[in-house]
Amino acid sequence: MDAMIQTLAQELGRAEEHVQNVVTLIDEGATIPFIARYRKELHGSMDDQLLRELADRLQYLRNLETRKGEVKTSIENQGKMTEELSAAIDAAATLAEVEDLYRPYKQKRRTRATIAREKGLEPLAALAFALGPAVDMEGAALDYVDPEKGVETAEDALQGASDIIAEMISDDADVRKMLRELYLRRSLLVSRAAAKEPEDTVYRLYYDFKQPVGRVQGYQVLAVNRGEREDVLKVSVELDPETAHIAVRRMVVPNRAAMDFVRAAADDAYDRLIQPSMEREIRNTLTDQANEGAIHMFALNLKPLLMQPPVKGKVTMGLDPGYRMGCKVAVVDGTGKVLDTAVVYPTYGQRQKAECIETLSTLIRKHGVEHIAIGNGTASRETEQMTVELIQKVGGGVSYMIVSEAGASVYSASKLAAEEFPQFDVNLRSAVSIARRLQDPLAELVKIDPKAIGVGQYQHDMPQARLGETLDGVVEDCVNAVGVDANTASPSLLQRVSGLTAATAKNLVKYREENGIFTTRKQLLKVPKLGPKAFEQCAGFIRIPESKSVLDNTGVHPESYGAAEQLLSACGYTLEDVKAGNIPQLKEKAEAIGYETLAQTCGAGAPTLADIVKELSKPGRDPRDELPPPILRTDVMEAKDLKPGMELQGTVRNVIDFGVFVDIGVHQDGLVHISKLPRRVRHPSELLSVGDVITVWVVEVDEKKKRISLTMKKP
Repeated sequence: MDAMIQTLAQELGRAEEHVQNVVTLIDEGATIPFIARYRKELHGSMDDQLLRELADRLQYLRNLETRKGEVKTSIENQGKMTEELSAAIDAAATLAEVEDLYRPYKQKRRTRATIAREKGLEPLAALAFALGPAVDMEGAALDYVDPEKGVETAEDALQGASDIIAEMISDDADVRKMLRELYLRRSLLVSRAAAKEPEDTVYRLYYDFKQPVGRVQGYQVLAVNRGEREDVLKVSVELDPETAHIAVRRMVVPNRAAMDFVRAAADDAYDRLIQPSMEREIRNTLTDQANEGAIHMFALNLKPLLMQPPVKGKVTMGLDPGYRMGCKVAVVDGTGKVLDTAVVYPTYGQRQKAECIETLSTLIRKHGVEHIAIGNGTASRETEQMTVELIQKVGGGVSYMIVSEAGASVYSASKLAAEEFPQFDVNLRSAVSIARRLQDPLAELVKIDPKAIGVGQYQHDMPQARLGETLDGVVEDCVNAVGVDANTASPSLLQRVSGLTAATAKNLVKYREENGIFTTRKQLLKVPKLGPKAFEQCAGFIRIPESKSVLDNTGVHPESYGAAEQLLSACGYTLEDVKAGNIPQLKEKAEAIGYETLAQTCGAGAPTLADIVKELSKPGRDPRDELPPPILRTDVMEAKDLKPGMELQGTVRNVIDFGVFVDIGVHQDGLVHISKLPRRVRHPSELLSVGDVITVWVVEVDEKKKRISLTMKKP
């Protein structure tokens, strides 16, 4: 374990003591949000992202140690373990290196070399492969001719010896390590059209594609992989054969007596045995790297989407557009409670459109609707145009926003939606979800499988378990960063709280329904199955607005209540002052005294005290309120209205490897290519995140292909 801690500390650039503390906390069952927020003194204030990276790497290193043990046991059972081999296995830094060392000892299916050994040709191979004076191989081979063993001629003997040598070279860990590095430096990823006369498809950029393996982008790897699966592309990894032959010969042929014979065997080892497996390995490596990059990008996009500022406390109308089945309508109050539903048909003709506007106008006046959320799927454009006419008819006072409906259909058909809205059909549930997404994106989106939210690329090609694990971590971090109201939160939201499970979340809601609202955090301990350990993990993230203690509605953990009161006292305040919002200059006073000084008297570390000050300054605060509000519109544009050079405000909807997609108020999102960003970056995520409101200029509009090119560089 000490070596593992040292490795992690070195890789992450952190103190060994801090890394050891994190590993201990993880092994004790602490969650990442809890460790990140409430154990800062123990880990030197690492953020949740770094802590998850540490946890992932810890798992890999532990798997590596387990595999090393399995390999050593297997070799020892064969009686072939040596001190040198044992040391090499212990020193291996990756699973690939361990497997290379294990290759010669792994149980193999019958190979040409196996058959040659059965014919007794191993001594001839050893003679050829040995250092020493020149050997007459053809003469030596005559001694191994034995028709009973299937060795009819000297040529048969030489071929068998060559097969044995080729397999020995192929199984040599040093040879494979050298070739792996050579491939990563010198090989090309190549894709060509599978058909002689290919059609114009989305893969046309890859019909004649070559890129050095070391420079190929993740999205290019994923694109050619998908094209290959769909039989549109033929893909290979190519390395100049002569370059590879020379590299292998240099490692196995120098100074050997039977130079030409071994040289030929080395070439055969590469061509027949090593090259195919090396190509597979490089393809797998590129795919793994591309997958990790895409998963990281998905996670990077998901976080700001979940953390979009809510439009709180406003009566909202949700519109789920459609052609054949009409547009589904749901009106919800400021808390998300459904007030009314309807189905209208704005795309059936002018008469039906007029009826639709009349129906929606009545709903708006009846319930005091202030905002309209429109799903961005089928018929969204027509519904948006109708909405603008609707707003004009009611005389203004209402604004709208196009909302991503990704995953809404998944949610509406789910068991969870059926339990929540048994009285509504699937389509009306979608409209409710769309309305609530405007009101509180986080609370609504947690009900949907993160993979269905659609802010990545090639997500269906990713290893689904790894993708799900990563995205669940993002959702967990977001929910805990915001905090959850114990008296209003749904089970879907509560189960994302640190320390709670689906079962304890349901128990909490059931307890609330049977016993009334929670009035203190301590009451959480009365919830069935929510024991002291779960309470420790979840209490700081759960808010109780109705509590008499203002601390129960903050991110201050119950274990630090005493420290919070002592800190207030040292600065000349009380909890009543906090409740009344009468604590001016708390931060300034605490900094003047010094957090290290306060730590000595308050019984909590300096980082914890700094967090307490932040929480007390704005009890019940929502960190999302500090972000720029979403853009709400009252008019509509079409692609034909766009002209080159036109300046627009837009919202970033997706960040990908080659640019960002921006909602500029027309039906089709525009693309700001990475080359059109305001400054040069390696990846667009260095500058922009999902939800950012930015200024863009139109470069080009191709209505036929439904493409809008934008720039962030002022013309």
